[in-house]
Amino acid sequence: MAFVRACSVNEVPAGGMKRVKVNGEAVVVYNLADGFHATAASCSHVFGPLARGKILDGQRVQCPLHRAEFDIKTGEAVKWACFPPGVQLMNLFRPKKPIKTYATRVDGDAVLVDV
Repeated sequence: MAFVRACSVNEVPAGGMKRVKVNGEAVVVYNLADGFHATAASCSHVFGPLARGKILDGQRVQCPLHRAEFDIKTGEAVKWACFPPGVQLMNLFRPKKPIKTYATRVDGDAVLVDV
């Protein structure tokens, strides 16, 4: 793995996120109060687009499809899919699973992601 330029620091507003491709891999870059972080771009439940979700409490991302929530720093699934009612039946076949996280660093005005 190697650190590769993902985007400019100016492309991700404070408290925001941006989906990018890094070496062919879809990643979401987050600009949180403690710096930049990166995760896989898809939810581990049914692969919803996390960049279209919400950042909650400055530390979790919520999938827009079934409202699963993931810790942005660790990838842990802190709340599994719960919407719409009845999706819990699907969860019998799609058990709680974390999302991949990536190390990040800033070099000048570039956000680098270790992919």
